[in-house]
Amino acid sequence: MSKTINCKGQLIDLNQPKIMGILNVTPDSFYDGGNYKNSMAIVSQVKNMIEQGATFIDVGGYSSRPNADDISVAEELDRVVPIIELILKEFPETLISVDTFRSEVAEQAVNAGACLVNDISAGHLDENMLSTIAKLNVPYIMMHMKGTPQTMQQFINYSNLLKDILFYFSERMAKARALGIVDMIIDPGFGFAKTIAQNYELLNKLELLKITELPILVGLSRKSMIYKSLDISPEEALNGTTVLNTIALQKGATILRVHDVKEAMECITLTQQLQT
Repeated sequence: MSKTINCKGQLIDLNQPKIMGILNVTPDSFYDGGNYKNSMAIVSQVKNMIEQGATFIDVGGYSSRPNADDISVAEELDRVVPIIELILKEFPETLISVDTFRSEVAEQAVNAGACLVNDISAGHLDENMLSTIAKLNVPYIMMHMKGTPQTMQQFINYSNLLKDILFYFSERMAKARALGIVDMIIDPGFGFAKTIAQNYELLNKLELLKITELPILVGLSRKSMIYKSLDISPEEALNGTTVLNTIALQKGATILRVHDVKEAMECITLTQQLQT
């Protein structure tokens, strides 16, 4: 089955893996929080990511790290919408994803020029999200998570981790399709409502998610499953990220969501050599 998504009338072929570069415009993200406070820093970072090979730029204004502060919709909009407008002013062809679980933020971000919505809750945290996506007619990334960013680490009990995740996605996919949503991508949610051991079990069995016949996005970049396992800091976790991104690609990942685009592109280039 061919994996393509329609972004602003442009068909993106996900049979060849792609990179989504992370642009956190939050002051409290676990790795790059507060790094992009002014427009020059943002433009410079986006330029670097595009030049290094990112297909998508994922703009997030709400930190989803464990126990992150909750912020208002108004504050999230204030962080996200001007950044989307700034990026598109400087780089009009950029394919921007908005990282939000709020339908109002999704709608205003798409109206400002974003072309994908990346929802950590797959519509569970906003009952209007799926109908909003259907109305906006944009690709939708649905992630597996239980609870909220503030409570998710309490929800780590599974009868069968992979079976539970597949059941979650089949229910979400059915609901989305019933509303007319066509382009969907699944994200198994590394680090969200999962222990370190569960994260590695999930990565080890990632190919089982291919049964959904949807593109698979993975976000492993500099996460605690890497730096806690190695007893290092997030800043030192690039090598570990590269190792796990390589494994994810070999097990069927089609989008890598990363802080470090150049190194992730190298993973794709080299793993693709194995398939020639």
